[in-house]
Amino acid sequence: MEKDRKIKIDATLFDLCLGIFLYGVVCQIVVLFFSRKPEYSIGLWIGVFLAIAGSVHMWWTIDRSLDMASKDAGKTVGTQYLLRYFILVAAMALLAVSGFANPLLAFLGYMGMKVSAYMQPFTRKISSKFLKNDMEM
Repeated sequence: MEKDRKIKIDATLFDLCLGIFLYGVVCQIVVLFFSRKPEYSIGLWIGVFLAIAGSVHMWWTIDRSLDMASKDAGKTVGTQYLLRYFILVAAMALLAVSGFANPLLAFLGYMGMKVSAYMQPFTRKISSKFLKNDMEM
């Protein structure tokens, strides 16, 4: 017998990821206006994916560290930050060496995390119209 499992999604994290995605869509439109090279679009969406993954990882780290002692929480947050930073640098280096996608546009996509933080009041209005405040899936 399987229990009915509901996954709660943090509303702020959802807003941040929605903002990153919308930022990626706007950047994609601008990229297509200036160039139709697939490497540019691939790089942009790799950056958007890294930004969303980094945001989820950051939320997970903070959520987990709130249940720890202060000393352990500081170590965990610092270690996880370095892990996120290392993965970002490795991904950018891999893109730069391989030529598979444009690393500058990947970085532009990653900056969607920063832009999305400022867009949060806007994305909150969008998400609150379509979803309940306690988002359950």
